Amino acid sequence: MKITKLTTYIVPPRWCFLKIETDEGVVGWGEPVVEGRVHSVAAAVEELSDYLIGKDPRHIEDHWTVLYRGGFYRGGAIHMSALAGIDQALWDIKGKALGVSVSQLLGGPVRDSIRVYSWIGGDRPADTAAAAKDAVARGFTAVKMNGTEELQFVDSYEKVEATLANVAAVRAAVGPHIGIGVDFHGRVHKPMAKILVKELEPYKLMFIEEPVLSENYEALKELAPLTSTPIALGERLYSRWDFKRVLSEGYVDIIQPDVSHAGGITETRKIATMAEAYDVAVALHCPLGPIALAACLQVDAVSYNAFIQEQSLGIHYNKSNDLLDYVKNPEVFAYDKGYVTIPQGPGLGIEINEEYVKERAAVGHRWRNPIWRHKDGSFAEW
Repeated sequence: MKITKLTTYIVPPRWCFLKIETDEGVVGWGEPVVEGRVHSVAAAVEELSDYLIGKDPRHIEDHWTVLYRGGFYRGGAIHMSALAGIDQALWDIKGKALGVSVSQLLGGPVRDSIRVYSWIGGDRPADTAAAAKDAVARGFTAVKMNGTEELQFVDSYEKVEATLANVAAVRAAVGPHIGIGVDFHGRVHKPMAKILVKELEPYKLMFIEEPVLSENYEALKELAPLTSTPIALGERLYSRWDFKRVLSEGYVDIIQPDVSHAGGITETRKIATMAEAYDVAVALHCPLGPIALAACLQVDAVSYNAFIQEQSLGIHYNKSNDLLDYVKNPEVFAYDKGYVTIPQGPGLGIEINEEYVKERAAVGHRWRNPIWRHKDGSFAEW
């Protein structure tokens, strides 16, 4: 079997799909994307395709190694996301060729389903209590919300109190046993993070996500002792080498690699296994499309330390299209009582509606994240 063609499709609301074709008619799909930099990733896929055309798609480990190590400059968001989508599609091809799921190729599942959470409240957290109640009514047992709006390095207690009021309202609305994740989203700098992690302690959160930007990771040695709440991060880390320091220093309880950013199924599986050796949990990042979710679920299926999965159904970004629009068999994502079933079909276990993908690719998108500024005119982290 030989790879004959790679085609990217930039589709609403903010996704990129990749189709890899072979001379035997077996086709694989991946989702190579960086939100807001999708055209850059598609260009990187095209560059990497030079090596792949004519190769046997089943030699996944070797292809991953060459596509990563074969360039003198390596790593980072664009390169690793392009590689991620290619890797997903190669696993999809191999599973389809053999008639088994990716999780079977990875040693067989340790679980049949995994707990999921629902996003609530939008970019600027609002109506969070009502949204949380609605999510629970739809069967979710966990929700995640942005904790703050923009924050200066040192900001007012008015903003601290607004965060606490939002979280308190959600906790009051859903009761004591629903999981609540609070995402600081990299908006919070160390001085304010020290205050917030302590003040949020009474609300018994499931986790605090990205309490500081990953590039300010050293701040966690000061933040971690201030709270018993699990600390999560990792969506802006792209390889096992990025995670090596995070795991070895021991301040993080949950890692959140993204299977469409961190080198695909091959690399994310290795990252999860590394984390297991440090007794660290995995909650894969995935505010993306159906191919990315299917890839995540195949990794979840074989990762003992995976405990919950992010998914984008109804997320505030999905305005023109939603998670299930591009698949012919949406029933494989069977949501029930706060869990989603692991797809069992060949490859990633989903059937892409290619005609609809092409129709929406004709529309495309140029999604960009908002640019926020503080009252003084200086840039604010989104």
